[in-house]
Amino acid sequence: MNKFIFVAMLVLCCSPMGYAQSFDDAYTAITPAQPTQTAGKIEVLEIFWYGCPHCYAFEPYLQQWLSRKPDNVEFRLMPGILNNNWVPHAKAYYVAEKLGILDKIHQQLFDAIHKDKRNIFSDDDVKEFFIEQGVDGNKFSEIYGSKELLEKLRQAFELQRGYQVNGVPAVIINGKYHTSPSMARSYDNLLKVMDYLVDKESEGSQDP
Repeated sequence: MNKFIFVAMLVLCCSPMGYAQSFDDAYTAITPAQPTQTAGKIEVLEIFWYGCPHCYAFEPYLQQWLSRKPDNVEFRLMPGILNNNWVPHAKAYYVAEKLGILDKIHQQLFDAIHKDKRNIFSDDDVKEFFIEQGVDGNKFSEIYGSKELLEKLRQAFELQRGYQVNGVPAVIINGKYHTSPSMARSYDNLLKVMDYLVDKESEGSQDP
């Protein structure tokens, strides 16, 4: 009888139901759910900070996931603003986005801070870094202090509050679920949780 119970429990743990249930404490539902910006697709959003070592460590895992993400998923990035010290990096992200050089700047800024151990945290530090990347200093300053950029910061701050985020990296699935490496307990598990929640949303979108 004991052997039978053991086998039954093993089957249950390895079954799809057991697999799904194992993620119950690896994410939280966002209440109320927040609007997304990717109509017709499932939005996966990462909230990050360039100064965060965990965000930097998560990058290669994220790139692995992006290489195989489903076609019905749209991925977005959003800089976190949990305190005033994060503002220069958030502004750096939006300057790079405005200039159309985000693909170049994003990883280079991460590497400069965490791999090269450079102190790039103030407004002046960020400007110097952009100039090193070939960006005109006057153009940088124009965008960096623009009303358009300040509005993007405001929107990001409000969204972050709506998502109930108090740490990074944070991953938001379709405005409904919040997960993170600490919730999932590892970067590998976080990818599995992301897949699970994307599947959950995909199944929901097929309901009549």
